[in-house]
Amino acid sequence: MIVSDAHLGPANPPEAFLRFLARVPDLGGHLVVNGDLFDFWFEYRTVIPRRAFPVLSALDGLVRAGIQLTVTGGNHDRWGGRFWRDQLGAAFHPEAAQLELAGWRCTVLHGDGMNETHLAARVMHTVTRWPATVAAFRWLHPDLGLRLVDALSGGLARQTRQGAILERAAAAQAAWARRFMEREADVDVLVMGHTHRAALETLAAGRWYLNPGAWCEGNGYALLTDAGPVLRIFPGG
Repeated sequence: MIVSDAHLGPANPPEAFLRFLARVPDLGGHLVVNGDLFDFWFEYRTVIPRRAFPVLSALDGLVRAGIQLTVTGGNHDRWGGRFWRDQLGAAFHPEAAQLELAGWRCTVLHGDGMNETHLAARVMHTVTRWPATVAAFRWLHPDLGLRLVDALSGGLARQTRQGAILERAAAAQAAWARRFMEREADVDVLVMGHTHRAALETLAAGRWYLNPGAWCEGNGYALLTDAGPVLRIFPGG
């Protein structure tokens, strides 16, 4: 199972996602969260954001039940670290992950910063990757840091999540995916997120570009089956 762009937080409560997590053992044995699980996540050395607790508790229950969990970083939650491994037993990849899912060789990455069509997004994705930016944010008290992010993220989201901007981003991402798959002959499935637009494109026999869409906009996810990827909608959102 692959899910992306849940953006859980004040604007996207976790109830539907928690119901999805409760069904995960019936759907498969490996859950991949491909970026932006939370609308903001920053791993301090000794604290975590308290509003993430219900989802983290559910993920911990899945891992304890034998579900394999892989998390990749997105532009809203790339700043993870040892917490995912040490406290949850998950594999965390700040950038891309190379996985075998249902026998298919997959490259999984969120996709931000690859082909941004909006200037504000390009600047933000560059600045938030700088080690100096991350180090400076770590010195802020968590209450202040989270309040600052909440204040800034709404305005940026309104700019970058407009329909026309997302459509251009989706087209640019699909073109990038085709070029990537032409270069990388050993990859069967390229999985991306970020554009909030679901996509499943067959590029050749046994080779696909897949975007499961944004969970926060319709409860979309994807399954990797023996026959290839399938887009799904979780019912009863």
